Amino acid sequence: MQIFHLWLRIRINDKLKQPLALVFSFTLYIFGSFMSDTLDNIAQFTPEQRLNYLVKECILNKQVWILTDQDGCVMLNTEDEDCTPVWPSETFAQAWATGDWSACEAKAIDLKTWHDRWTRGLEDDDVAVAVFPSENEEGLVISAQEFDFELKTKAKK
Repeated sequence: MQIFHLWLRIRINDKLKQPLALVFSFTLYIFGSFMSDTLDNIAQFTPEQRLNYLVKECILNKQVWILTDQDGCVMLNTEDEDCTPVWPSETFAQAWATGDWSACEAKAIDLKTWHDRWTRGLEDDDVAVAVFPSENEEGLVISAQEFDFELKTKAKK
């Protein structure tokens, strides 16, 4: 989406006299095609690649995405622990809102709130983080402290 906004801003600043509807439609088509390719590529990522992508996108967009329902944050259970799944964007989070979770909504948590409240809260409740789980419900499970460390460390680079 940022690529689209940057390109449109340049077109407007250049004061080109093209119809905005045509420019918008053409750009949206290209962006939609790009986004589809990206989603397909990401689906092939290993769990470690998904972690790296998640951290990079969360830092870039300054937010982490979760799913919520009337009871709060959606939780997953593994054999060993309870987890809260997190995603890099609304699109990925909402893609999980199917079946039993169809009433769930994607919610953004800004990074400051994540660092200040969520990490400690998850740790206090002994809840881990399910890192950007795939559609097959596979992925890394790490502690909230480890996820917080990854976010802070990569943000400094």
